[in-house]
Amino acid sequence: MALARTRRNDSGFNYWPGFVDALSTLVLSIVFLLSVFLVVQFFLSQEVTGKDKALEQLNAKLAQLSEMLSLEKLGKLNLDDQLSQLRAGLSSAEAERDRVKGLYDGLAGAGSDAAGRASELNKALDSEKQVTSRALAQIEVLNQQISALRRQLAALEEALEVSEKRDRESQGRIADLGQRLNVALAQRVQELSRYRSEFFGRLRAILGNRPDIRIVGDRFVFQSEVFFDTGQALLLPEGRAELDKLASALTELDKQIPAEIAWVLRVDGHTDVRPILNSPVFKSNWELSSARAISVVQYLVSLGVPAQRLVAAGFAEFQPLDTATTEEAYKRNRRIELKLTER
Repeated sequence: MALARTRRNDSGFNYWPGFVDALSTLVLSIVFLLSVFLVVQFFLSQEVTGKDKALEQLNAKLAQLSEMLSLEKLGKLNLDDQLSQLRAGLSSAEAERDRVKGLYDGLAGAGSDAAGRASELNKALDSEKQVTSRALAQIEVLNQQISALRRQLAALEEALEVSEKRDRESQGRIADLGQRLNVALAQRVQELSRYRSEFFGRLRAILGNRPDIRIVGDRFVFQSEVFFDTGQALLLPEGRAELDKLASALTELDKQIPAEIAWVLRVDGHTDVRPILNSPVFKSNWELSSARAISVVQYLVSLGVPAQRLVAAGFAEFQPLDTATTEEAYKRNRRIELKLTER
């Protein structure tokens, strides 16, 4: 029987060595592919993790940059545009990262074409590096612009501080000048008041105590009948005699008052409330009151009183001393007033 078994083995074909070789080759191929897949998976994990950290740092830097930019007062619009571009670049980088992660996930189910996918992944990573480099370059440019803006802001603040200091000094000088001017004006008013008192006292002594001439406040009041007939603006002889006395006092006063005091004698014409009727010369009380004041001024000028020291004004019936509708009230309201005042 041993002889028969030996003969069968000698006569049959042995497949076992070839099968073992083929199986070994297949196992080695699978091991090699798995090794390649594991190596690629390791490097991809490291690369993706590094990119996530870089993107997180970039997001943090962008958030800090946004906060700094919000504090800047100048160049805000240009910086906002550049920041929008940078954020667009960041969005593009994030899109690339998502695409790389998709490639990485696809490698888990496609070990057979790992080499091709690894090449595509490297290209994607290179593209992401370029995007990241551009974003960092833009950040550097923005940092430089922020520094320039800060320098400009510091210069403006310094100039503003100098301007405010000058303004405070100017305000102090203006306040001092205003105070000095008020003092000077008060002195001028006091001097004019003193001369007015002297003038009124002298004029009272010259004119005497007449019932148709009286002092009301700071004015000498003459009844119109002293100078004019009813409805007329032509000076009467007795009115001229009174003005002669007034002119003498004024010329003496002009010599006494210092030239720097700008004084004038204002001659005011007033009428009663009754309208003018059937007058060929005057159509209203305005015209009558103004004409009477002008007649007084012209006569004083003819007596040597400086014209620049005289003012004529007409008030018609609108500044009454007595609002009653009696003949006595009408007579009081028809008047010529003399007031020594500043120009």
